Amino acid sequence: MKVAIVHDYLIDFGGAERVLLALHEIYPDAPVYVSIYRPDKLGKFKEDFKNIKIIQSWFGNLPFADILISPLRFCLPIIWKEFDLSDYDLIIDSSAWAITRGFKTKDNQIEICYCHTPPRYIYGFDTSRSWKNKWYGPLIKIYAGFVNEFLRNYDSKMSQKVDYFIANSKNVANRIQDFYHKDSVVIYPPVELQSENPVKTSRLATKSEGASFYDSNERYFLAGGRLVAAKNFDLIIKACMKANVKLKIFGTGILDNELKSLANKNMSKARATSLVEFLGKVDDKNLYDLYAGASGFIVAQKDEDFGITAIESQITGTPVIAYRGGGYLESVIENKTGIFFDELTIDSLSKAISKFEKIKWNKKTIQDNAKKFSKEKFKQKIRSFIKKVT
Repeated sequence: MKVAIVHDYLIDFGGAERVLLALHEIYPDAPVYVSIYRPDKLGKFKEDFKNIKIIQSWFGNLPFADILISPLRFCLPIIWKEFDLSDYDLIIDSSAWAITRGFKTKDNQIEICYCHTPPRYIYGFDTSRSWKNKWYGPLIKIYAGFVNEFLRNYDSKMSQKVDYFIANSKNVANRIQDFYHKDSVVIYPPVELQSENPVKTSRLATKSEGASFYDSNERYFLAGGRLVAAKNFDLIIKACMKANVKLKIFGTGILDNELKSLANKNMSKARATSLVEFLGKVDDKNLYDLYAGASGFIVAQKDEDFGITAIESQITGTPVIAYRGGGYLESVIENKTGIFFDELTIDSLSKAISKFEKIKWNKKTIQDNAKKFSKEKFKQKIRSFIKKVT
């Protein structure tokens, strides 16, 4: 069976790219079609793609294509239309932002879409950027209104050409039903995180079950991922300041400088630095220890598609404080692997932090829950599903 894989773009590395790599492990000879490929922006992860045949669209050859793709997203239909995939028996598209559909096909092919989410920006969900407080916000809103209406119609039409949808969560499966009127099967994405420094993490293994397992030498809460508006890092910072607890934030993104300014805004720089620490990009060998040493991991997106970082935290045995909504409801077991807060307010989250600190957590229970989301289980379920439909 001749297989092709289609992916939004490769200009960053996150959960969607981990799914892509896992899919390619199942079909190692499959080429990967993308709108844009910028290996230098993948950091150390570019090595994972060096032996994969990656075919970039004409748009990716433009200067600054990775910057232009958002304002020129109305080009997406002609970007994908230029790819002729009629020679393949099976097409698997990994889709979230760039509507990876509409390429040239033939009638007897099978197209499967692994959907991370229908594009958030065209269906009214919070996105990476917030323009509300910018002077040019109204102009962008008008422009986006026209473009998004065009893409919403295009996305709806192209979705009907997909033979089978796989959703990355029940939350996304509901969106697929609402927006595309299509059924889907849920296969959770692969989440893996391994310690490469067992000396630092061995202290956690010596704690008795039910005991507090964070590092008593430095108590801190952790947040992180892509620093974008939808993830509400500003709320997390303000709540931790109110609760007077140390917060470490890993990752980078378009709100990097804005969030650092927020941390310094209403207190002395020295005081802000002592409470909020920005770590930038953290490699996997240190990320495990960072999670493992934290008192808890905080996530606050309003309607998270799934929420891989919440699982990464649980892999290390660290419990989660999550907003009660979206994919967090599928990955966090209340009072066993974490707790929820009900409102996206400073008061609600700070109260949750206070409640959280009074609970004694069972590390083994937390880690056992995370095992449900392993890469091997993902690959097994994908193989089983494809075998069933082909």
